Amino acid sequence: MGNFKMVCLDIDGTLLNSRHEITEKTKQVIQKVANEKQIPVILVSARMPKGMLFLQKELNIVQPIICYSGAHIWNHGDLQLNITIPVSDVKKVYTIVKNLGIHISLYKDDEWYIEKMDEWAKQESEITSITPAISDFSNLFTIWEQESTGPNKILCMAESPDIQQLDTTMKEYLSNHLNIYPSKPTYLEIMPKHTTKTSAIEFLCEEFDILKNEIIAIGDNYNDMNMIEFAGLGIAMGNAPEQVKQIANDITLSNDEDGVAVALKKYILS
Repeated sequence: MGNFKMVCLDIDGTLLNSRHEITEKTKQVIQKVANEKQIPVILVSARMPKGMLFLQKELNIVQPIICYSGAHIWNHGDLQLNITIPVSDVKKVYTIVKNLGIHISLYKDDEWYIEKMDEWAKQESEITSITPAISDFSNLFTIWEQESTGPNKILCMAESPDIQQLDTTMKEYLSNHLNIYPSKPTYLEIMPKHTTKTSAIEFLCEEFDILKNEIIAIGDNYNDMNMIEFAGLGIAMGNAPEQVKQIANDITLSNDEDGVAVALKKYILS
């Protein structure tokens, strides 16, 4: 049994079940870890801050959150880390995406921008309980260029074959500039080049004075692989793809079987 001092938890497909809920069992176990054992439980997600803060409140835990897969660390209203994508790269992505007729969302700080409300934006809004701002992207690009900034994340949504095509095209032309990966078959996430969940966890390790072998990381998808490999104990969810399970130290039950609670009881509470 390791002497673990930090737990890093992915949200979608990990903390949340398929109904996008935290079960009472999982909630109780996390509260014991955080409040009784005094072990920081860090939520780590591709989501924006307001898509995570209400979950943190529901869990009754008070810690920094890692947003946009590591591009943003939000700590009780203070911004500890903020990495953005240059507008020149955003424009290249935008051109490719629009030519393929695929939905594109831009995320900056705690705002979600779309050009128009379509079925994909509606679906994402229902999942996250967040309403996007409808904006003229050309105006956004101009403002961001003037301010020498850009979005923290680009999200493209489409049917699985279209996302596969977009993933291939993006990696062919822009993999040297950006971190590109599918977070599920219908979603392609695009982040700043050297941004990963692990890079943000390393940042917090210094803040908390914690070693990597003192970390448990739990996730379910390809964008969780780097933190699962990095942590002293990397755990894949039972609902994870085979490729994710292969690199994990252990595999817990699925997100519909309280897999997070089972893992934390096994390694921290038992």
